[in-house]
Amino acid sequence: MIDYVKGQLTELTPTFAVIEAAGVGYEINIALPTYSALIDKTGKDGVKLFTSEIIREDAHLLFGFSTKGERELFVMLMTVSGIGANTARMIMSAYSAAEIRQIIALGNAKALSQIKGLGPKTAQRIIVDLKDKILKIDLGEDAPGELILDVQTPSHNETHSEAVSALTMLGFAAAASGKVVDKILKDNPDIHVEQVIKLALKML
Repeated sequence: MIDYVKGQLTELTPTFAVIEAAGVGYEINIALPTYSALIDKTGKDGVKLFTSEIIREDAHLLFGFSTKGERELFVMLMTVSGIGANTARMIMSAYSAAEIRQIIALGNAKALSQIKGLGPKTAQRIIVDLKDKILKIDLGEDAPGELILDVQTPSHNETHSEAVSALTMLGFAAAASGKVVDKILKDNPDIHVEQVIKLALKML
């Protein structure tokens, strides 16, 4: 098992990062909190992501997290029947790790069911399966906050393109994603791309 990858961040999108370590570039799937943590580190050395390996017949995937607590939450979500890696990542993109822990601990199925692909039954199953376990996860210094400081706001077109691309990679239709992103940017023209995706995940 690969516990973590540490090296130079050579590429970053809202859904994956590429870290070069010892001459090898590792493509690592990420959720939005990790993207937020890495957004100002492109090209820098010493970037470290804790990883979880998903080995399937047709693919060998790495999912990366900025903290061990986030990784533990991701793995715990996948123990619930019907929750795979992509759904777990979608949950962790819709809410911060601290918010997910609180939602499950309080039994807030409504908040979970707002996420695309999670109906009331699946949301309730997550709560039933994890309510007694979730508070044992140590998030340490909680997942990075939503505000990104000292970063130049990208252009409207760049934000739109990046958000639609990320949503498409998460499995949503490009046309529907484009319409939702258009609406969000019309109402919030200066919003950052990770916030656009968070809102879109609850609207699609």
